Amino acid sequence: MKINPKRRKIAYFSMEIGLNEKMHTYSGGLGILAGDTLKSAADLEIPMVAVTLLNRYGYFKQELTHDGQQIEHPDPWPVEEFLTKEDVKVSVRIEGRSVRVTAWRYDVVGVTGYVVPVYFLDTYLEENSEYDRKLTDYLYGGDQKYRLCQEVVLGIGGVRILRALGYDEIETFHMNEGHSALLTFELIDEELRKTSSSMILESHLKAVREKCVFTTHTPVPAGHDKFPLELVRKVIGPRDELFSLPQVVYDNTLNMTYLALNMSRYINGVAKKHGEVSKLMFAGYDISSITNGVHAQTWVSEPFQELFDKYIPMWRTDNFSLRYALSIPNEEIWNAHMKCKKTLLEYVKTQTGVEMNEEVLTIGFARRATAYKRADLLLYNLERLKEISSKDGKIQVIYAGKAHPKDEGGKQLIKKIFTAIQELKSHVPMVYLPNYDMKVAKMMVSGVDIWLNTPQPPLEASGTSGMKASLNGVPNFSVLDGWWIEGCIEGITGWAIGDFSENASSEQHAKSLYEKLEKTIIPLYYQHRDQFIQMMKYAIAINGSFFNTHRMVQEYVINAYFHKES
Repeated sequence: MKINPKRRKIAYFSMEIGLNEKMHTYSGGLGILAGDTLKSAADLEIPMVAVTLLNRYGYFKQELTHDGQQIEHPDPWPVEEFLTKEDVKVSVRIEGRSVRVTAWRYDVVGVTGYVVPVYFLDTYLEENSEYDRKLTDYLYGGDQKYRLCQEVVLGIGGVRILRALGYDEIETFHMNEGHSALLTFELIDEELRKTSSSMILESHLKAVREKCVFTTHTPVPAGHDKFPLELVRKVIGPRDELFSLPQVVYDNTLNMTYLALNMSRYINGVAKKHGEVSKLMFAGYDISSITNGVHAQTWVSEPFQELFDKYIPMWRTDNFSLRYALSIPNEEIWNAHMKCKKTLLEYVKTQTGVEMNEEVLTIGFARRATAYKRADLLLYNLERLKEISSKDGKIQVIYAGKAHPKDEGGKQLIKKIFTAIQELKSHVPMVYLPNYDMKVAKMMVSGVDIWLNTPQPPLEASGTSGMKASLNGVPNFSVLDGWWIEGCIEGITGWAIGDFSENASSEQHAKSLYEKLEKTIIPLYYQHRDQFIQMMKYAIAINGSFFNTHRMVQEYVINAYFHKES
């Protein structure tokens, strides 16, 4: 389909975008959310175009040794099989060099056939130096300089690519996290050229702010890119007229989050609670919230797609109609779930050699392996866990998740789980699936019976894996943080671990987890199956119908994209 660039009004920038499990251009939640956003934009025919980087070697492929040591491998993928190379090249200045950038296109096709084009920026060109050719190779790879160079390519190069392709009438530039905030530099330069000015005036900054929207995703300080001014000057060049602006540099540091905050007309967090936390983190900024969602058609498993097609034929175009899941017969819900469970347990056996019982209550936990997500909370008291499984009803557990290559704490967490797996072997069957990706995620969120999430509040910005579980009728069992504060109706859509206290210790959360598992969840699953299935239907009807990117994108359209201060 031929795209008319003049009709595109929104440009969506994200360091990572996950569109297909065979395209290794994502690391986790941020990238998957970006991909889901674009799929819903295509379904809803939103006049959008997207820009990201072409990571030829992906994030990394995870190998786990017998004792849980994570080994990272390059994860190449066949670019030409999925993307079409555009006949376009632009230049960006990096360390005084002219670095050439080209683009590859991927068309996200919506349910009506409407296309949202995604442009993957690529520096692997003959005319570039060996170092510059590799700038777009790895997602979140290399040192600070490599990351800053990537962000020059994404932000400055991204705007230039769009202009070269004819996208001259973009009204809104949406920065999905701060990685792309350097696009504001290019927009400032465009304003300077328009007014034939060499001095940056408040009118130029205002004009740029009117074009920019920023979504912040993390309350964890490590998630915000910061670069020393000395490095910035070396990479970007002597732009004192920019670097002297308080909106750009503070305390000799270029903080990409603050740059995006200062240069945006609309700022939002990704859940109501995260919006509140962000206001405290970034005092003085007007921060709204738009709660994340997931793309229903992508994450609903095949058995449930067939079920929804039968009973709710309009669900793909109108996700809110999933509320009618309450009328689907219990037996058909359970049969669809058991198909998903069998698929998952067969995959577990091929990957780990462990044969799990499909009749046993199966708990799933799959997150990025990092300290605050507390993957080990379930393992806080192994003796208690053994006792629960032997006396109250059998349980089995499936883990998955990658640790960032530089996150030693996250890597130790995986090893700790592997140690627990051995200790619990004869009491609680437990596995850790390697190389968690979109394919494994879809099997897990639909194939387990309970979705567990145990972050340390208030560090979970939103979380989306539990939303995917809800769409497949899997109730959540989670600490009250992120989206779950909005989605939890106790005993209806799932269960809370602990209460709203942000000061609760891991010991207190573990105690709540064990008590609820022992006295509420296990009895319900084994002794009151019809009530459990009713909860599955509520998970779909209440949470699945709301926590989706169709609703989320509509909120962006109303509140952010086409809404300006009068």
